[in-house]
Amino acid sequence: MTKSAFNLQPEILEDDITKLVPLQESDFDALYQVASDPLIWEQHPIKDRYKIEVFRPFFDAAINSKSSFLILDKQTNEIVGNTRYYDYNQEKSSIAIGFTFIGRKFWGGLYNKSNKKLLIDYAFQHVDSVLFHIGTDNIRSQKAVSKLGAINIGEVNSIGNIPVNLPHFEYELKVENYKL
Repeated sequence: MTKSAFNLQPEILEDDITKLVPLQESDFDALYQVASDPLIWEQHPIKDRYKIEVFRPFFDAAINSKSSFLILDKQTNEIVGNTRYYDYNQEKSSIAIGFTFIGRKFWGGLYNKSNKKLLIDYAFQHVDSVLFHIGTDNIRSQKAVSKLGAINIGEVNSIGNIPVNLPHFEYELKVENYKL
């Protein structure tokens, strides 16, 4: 199948629940308000990302990626969290989705499913598989991507060419296994 050029940060992706808009430097303070909750990070490999001095490099990397999105509640425009594409591999026809966090107010509802569906549906217009890298202790996220049809294909100690301090599982979602 011929795929079109992949713009890693389209202007807007939206459905009835969430709206994904390109992350801007001016979003730092408002996004940090969401990210400053320690419970958001308790299952993430970097558990102290709620601290501003730890969150700032995360935010800067998101801005520099030019593939990061602010997740907004479609009805209220309230900030839900942040997510991004990374590790695009044209040769392997794959892209990773991750670095996602969602404010606790939005846990357990439709928000994570909505933003993942928007990103995955858009990605599958351009690639054949979507990857997720999840810390081995992050059971919540592992269950979430498994529900989408992603398969754990092994443990990795680097994401792309960036080493990680703690091991991660790599999950792969192929279009034929996609359950949304």
